[in-house]
Amino acid sequence: MQFVVQPPATAAVPVAGGGLFPVHRIYCVGRNYAEHAQEMGFTGREPPFFFMKPADAVVPVAEGETGLIDYPPLTGNLHHEIELVVAIGTGGTNIAAADAVKHIYGYAVGLDMTRRDLQNEMKKQGRPWCIGKAFEQSAPIGPIHPIARTGELLAGAITLSVNGQLRQQGRLADLIWSVAETIETLSKAWTLQPGDLIFTGTPAGVGAVVAGDVLEGSVEGLGSLRVALR
Repeated sequence: MQFVVQPPATAAVPVAGGGLFPVHRIYCVGRNYAEHAQEMGFTGREPPFFFMKPADAVVPVAEGETGLIDYPPLTGNLHHEIELVVAIGTGGTNIAAADAVKHIYGYAVGLDMTRRDLQNEMKKQGRPWCIGKAFEQSAPIGPIHPIARTGELLAGAITLSVNGQLRQQGRLADLIWSVAETIETLSKAWTLQPGDLIFTGTPAGVGAVVAGDVLEGSVEGLGSLRVALR
């Protein structure tokens, strides 16, 4: 049977060393660093919660290059959120935290771009805030580095600068819910699949950016991600 319209191309992210990682789903963990939770008006180790982005929200950026993204419509308050991204290579359900590392293909540096004004308005109205998170070009991402090369990432610095000025700074060890715990919790609610990406949360210091700004984020051991807004 033939498709009645042309099917979209598979969203994919380059892998360091060669090859492409096909993107299935994008899961994002909310408020997963204590200081960021506090700057958003929350405190403590609350149960983890998740939101999603469409696979084609990814904007792959090669190491050493500057990716370009458009300032999105409907917002006057676009925020940056630098994150460690986990790429799932082996799927499953009810994965124990102790076994989670076996399901990781690799890691990348990612940005969760957020239309904060739209998100906040939806929150006030008690409505879903997909419009604030799940839009085109909202997930720039650098190359995926296989865990076979990096080893399991449990510590290391995560930073973001805008126009050369440091905005966000934290350490992976400060994650409220570790990568393993996140995979365990996610896999109870969804069947994780090869090709899934997990954005693991952002440290404090999120803020607005405008057209013309250049964002450069890094995670220790994974290189950097450089993106310009136009």
